[in-house]
Amino acid sequence: MKRHILVASFLLGAFTLGTGPALAAGEPHWAQTGTAYTDTLGGGQGLASRADGSLLHRGLASIPLDLRIKGWNHVGDPDVARGYTFDAYQGADTATSKMFAVTTPAGKRHEYVHQLDPGEKVNNSFATVSPDGQWLVSGEWGDQDRLQVFPAPLLNPSTPPTGGALQAAGQITLDKPVRDIQGCDFVTGTRLVCASDDASGTLFPESRPVLQVDLPHQLDGRPVTGSVKSLFALPQRSLCTDGTFEAEGVDYDVNSGTLRAEMIPPGVCALATTVYAYRQVTD
Repeated sequence: MKRHILVASFLLGAFTLGTGPALAAGEPHWAQTGTAYTDTLGGGQGLASRADGSLLHRGLASIPLDLRIKGWNHVGDPDVARGYTFDAYQGADTATSKMFAVTTPAGKRHEYVHQLDPGEKVNNSFATVSPDGQWLVSGEWGDQDRLQVFPAPLLNPSTPPTGGALQAAGQITLDKPVRDIQGCDFVTGTRLVCASDDASGTLFPESRPVLQVDLPHQLDGRPVTGSVKSLFALPQRSLCTDGTFEAEGVDYDVNSGTLRAEMIPPGVCALATTVYAYRQVTD
């Protein structure tokens, strides 16, 4: 996940619709319903919806000082499940572990450290919890054919109650490779949506697509294969033209049915992250 150098002034990105594969008449699809903005330094890494409909944002400025001192210098796309906040942390490129911080509804934070398995990348791009509260899904950077699965800290009784070591469970093997996944969130117990920062058009026709991952059954801690397809491209339009866009976190609010995804515009516009909102409709 790329680091950002932010400048002192910005221009807000202009509105545009995403594009996606052609759909048959009557097939549900995601329609853009709104555009909002958040401070990139405080909210450009990701977002999560709370039960009351408010949004939690995460950015580089969100990292507590004590965690920075421990070497956790990057926070990914968060999740909120049953009132608990799940944050994905990573350290230097030479680190041998990654960390998930879980904050209880009462505000108590517990740290769960996962020692990297052979071949596992140091990146910890996001955290999302299955609707039953038992499994935490995360992902690495670059080209991947899997999503990682862990017992959900605190909510899964197999995990220590006050923080500690966290071992991986059975992974989600993907039937198509993906690239630079910045965030995923559960829509149902057998469906996730994920935001990809891949602009190459080589894995999917869309640039920086929102992807859908369908599972044959709900996660149970054993290996499972997920079916991947592209839904639509995130908008990439801004008054700034010097530099590149970056897709970031994604969230699905199960109560409102709203899907949100973040895009950081290029150049001097990068101080404001655009948050696009979508609802599923049938024409």
